[in-house]
Amino acid sequence: MKLLTIPASWLYGLGVAIRHALYDQHILPSFSAEVPTICVGNIAVGGTGKTPMTAYLVQLLLDHGYKPAVLSRGYKRSTRGFVMADANATAMTIGDEAMQMYERFPNVPIAVCEQRVRGVKQLQRQVEHLDAIILDDAMQHRALRCGYTILLTPYDRLYIEDHLLPYGTLRDLPSRALKADAIVVTKCPEEIRPIDMRVMDNRLHMPTYQHLHFAGISYAPIDHEGTPLVLAGIARPEYLFEHVQKQYPHAELLAFPDHHAYTPADVETIMQMAKNFDFVLTTEKDLQRLRLTDIEERLAAQQKPLVSLPIRTHFYTPKEQFDQQILLYIHENRPR
Repeated sequence: MKLLTIPASWLYGLGVAIRHALYDQHILPSFSAEVPTICVGNIAVGGTGKTPMTAYLVQLLLDHGYKPAVLSRGYKRSTRGFVMADANATAMTIGDEAMQMYERFPNVPIAVCEQRVRGVKQLQRQVEHLDAIILDDAMQHRALRCGYTILLTPYDRLYIEDHLLPYGTLRDLPSRALKADAIVVTKCPEEIRPIDMRVMDNRLHMPTYQHLHFAGISYAPIDHEGTPLVLAGIARPEYLFEHVQKQYPHAELLAFPDHHAYTPADVETIMQMAKNFDFVLTTEKDLQRLRLTDIEERLAAQQKPLVSLPIRTHFYTPKEQFDQQILLYIHENRPR
């Protein structure tokens, strides 16, 4: 049955190619910001680690004395237009990923806007002494010309081995990878070897102007006794569950769709399952959506803690090389 989707993939690819051609020929206009812009993106649907990479970049710039801002779409929020995160923000008003970022970096300007050009212009007007704007998931937004683009592709599903929607998971042409300044192979296994990286480097066949890096996902230690119910509404939760099972082999996964809006019925299901476990473990992103319900209070009443598991990006190739490329771009392009 999947073969029947091949013609649809061809039509989809034709539409995407025409759109890119209109931008490449300057028939459709594009905008460049006055401050350095870093795009963290991918060309496939599903989780590639964009949010942890965005957080890594924010921390990198903060550590070197820069003032960054973050702009994302605010997926599945109830609001429209440009919204800046503040003390009253929730996953409903700015989206779960932006709320997750705001909670981690409360002093960094975090904004959402479905129109990236409008969002960038608004940040430039509202935020004084801004050194850079990091755009989470903006590679397909051709109306904005980003100064530095980081393409993420997962270790077990490289874009060169994938196909366009709906036959595969690519939402953009594989050739768009050539527009990236750096490619980061994410979610690499802990046992990855230098020879594995060289083989993958040869398979990607990247031009000399691009930089290749290998990164993985690390989680904070879990300091709770007993066995957890693992609750995840994210793309590809198997990475999280495999990590948890190393410490809690009898853990059980209750998975929901990515960016799932938890309903009262979902809460009842979780509460019933939680009776058989000592605590409920979830992601930072899910926690933002769960806080829109009463589940945290109900679990606490049953002495079942709701614990979120922080996630971070770490590099298997020398992180200093990646850091230097980012810092050099900011240094050379920030407003004087």
